[in-house]
Amino acid sequence: MKSDHHKMNEVTRRMFVERMVHSAFGISLLPLLPGQSAAEKTTPFKAENAGLPGFGKAKAVIMLQLSGGLSQIDSFDPKTGASKGPGSAVSTKAGFQLSSFLPQTTKVADKIAIIRSMTAKVGVHDQAQYLMRTGFEKRGTIVHPTLGAWAHHFLGASHDTLPSSVCVNRPAKNGNGFFPATMSPLPILDPDEGLKNSISKTNSTVMEKRLTMLRQIDRQFTDVVNDPSVIAYNDFYQSTLRLMKGKDLACFDIEKEPSDLREKYGRNRFGQGCLLARRLVEGGVRFVEVESGGWDMHKDIEGGMEERGAEFDQAFAALISDLSSRGLLESTMVVVATEFGRKPQFDGSGRGHHPLVFSSVIAGGGAKGGFVYGASDDKGGEVASDPVTAGDLHATIAHACGLPTNQPVSSTSGRPFTIGNKGKPVSALFS
Repeated sequence: MKSDHHKMNEVTRRMFVERMVHSAFGISLLPLLPGQSAAEKTTPFKAENAGLPGFGKAKAVIMLQLSGGLSQIDSFDPKTGASKGPGSAVSTKAGFQLSSFLPQTTKVADKIAIIRSMTAKVGVHDQAQYLMRTGFEKRGTIVHPTLGAWAHHFLGASHDTLPSSVCVNRPAKNGNGFFPATMSPLPILDPDEGLKNSISKTNSTVMEKRLTMLRQIDRQFTDVVNDPSVIAYNDFYQSTLRLMKGKDLACFDIEKEPSDLREKYGRNRFGQGCLLARRLVEGGVRFVEVESGGWDMHKDIEGGMEERGAEFDQAFAALISDLSSRGLLESTMVVVATEFGRKPQFDGSGRGHHPLVFSSVIAGGGAKGGFVYGASDDKGGEVASDPVTAGDLHATIAHACGLPTNQPVSSTSGRPFTIGNKGKPVSALFS
């Protein structure tokens, strides 16, 4: 009851402050509490995984979430025989094969590492999506953080004014988990629109007067009870004004990119979301999640891969090439994740849900290029070697970011949790 009451109070405070800021400044940026407030403290840590290869190489992460369940056989783990499906296997310069549905990705194969032995027990969309976003199975009594919130907790804010984490093409969905609301990702629902309601129609003189009045009202709380919530929201006012006055807002404006580069990524929400992600990490945002929907291909997997698969193929290859040409790939880890795989049985049209084996991809951030880890069996239905769980994947990404994968953190209910639910980093993915 205590934790529920705390959550209700937090929501009430946030609603109050959102309305206050909209009235005072003419903007509505919440949920965005950029920077780190005086009420937050980073947690000192000693990472037992620090001595393993790749530790701390990634300064930023772009996580591409393919919602619905990417077919491993029709993408990163092609098969022959009855499992083959409508595509064919294409050799790459890296020495492994990809599906013919991914012609652009074959051109950057030397820069990516494929994990062909992902495995899980959850085959239902909502629960599987939660597992891949957090590394934990969904429970009714607790909400777990995404990696962006874990990084904010241990490392602090990644920028003075920009948010530390952003999610594109999806709402935030409590991405902060049991951490403070200031660690929630900023949602950008349409990359073409950027950060909406961030330009104030109130002139700077009026804004400063209103801010002074707010400080005077708040002083009685901070002087008497030293309320951390009031301190945090005062910090929010200040950081919001810095963001509005500075040049950092330009990071959210993809119209500043050359038209030919926008075409290279693809003129669709996923392609433009990947371009926005590159702009954001270039500007100082640590963690960006970009969602692509429409991967639940029970029927017409050929048509689905020719449409949705082509959008992914174009955007992913463009993102890897763009980051590489700018010298950002070594310090930015790009991750391709999906809810689960698809069944090896191809009925001439589509494939059903299959969590027992599927594929993920990582690139950059110290990971090996042109590398395959783990394997599925000949049919693509089970793990043949080196199984990797969602928790292991999260621990691997966290390891690359320089985070401790072994240090427990207590939730609001007092229960201890570690990144990836005690998952282990896959050291073989790093040089």
